[in-house]
Amino acid sequence: EDLKLALDRAAFAKKLGLEPDPWQEDLLQSTSERVLLNCCRQSGKSTMTGIVALHRALYHPGSLILCLAPALRQSQELFGKVLGFYRDLGRPVKSAAERKLSLELDNGSRIVTLPGSEKTIRGFSGTSLLVLDEAARVEDELYFAVRPMLAVSGGALMMLTTPYGKRGVFYEAWTGGHGWERYE
Repeated sequence: EDLKLALDRAAFAKKLGLEPDPWQEDLLQSTSERVLLNCCRQSGKSTMTGIVALHRALYHPGSLILCLAPALRQSQELFGKVLGFYRDLGRPVKSAAERKLSLELDNGSRIVTLPGSEKTIRGFSGTSLLVLDEAARVEDELYFAVRPMLAVSGGALMMLTTPYGKRGVFYEAWTGGHGWERYE
């Protein structure tokens, strides 16, 4: 069963007691390294992204997953989902440290919650998954500060948001960016 969960994020979600909608199952089965979610409130985008983040940490040892949002409170909400799923599964990989803003696993993976200020987030490298929550509200400066964190590692980038005007990096990626897999 563990091999099935390692290979199938939709099965992983079902193990958590969730029954993904068709678009959510497509997202969970995706192998894209660049994903945009432009969805209404309460559609499950944060829940699905939390599943993707935890799956990466559990089944890809040594992964660094960063969760950012315009405000620390917002990124903490996403991280709360991840931590809740981790606990619901009975902590399948022992934790080296379980904190309010981060989770470090014995397999070397880390999930770290960061505030939405480009002045205070620098210094991370080797990021395997970068999640930008409320991406339409993330300042372009923050986006351009975090993108180099993926340069060497070739890590994945997920940007999720509700619609918010015709401006900024998310809007540009959504309307014209190539290489992005889109969900709405």
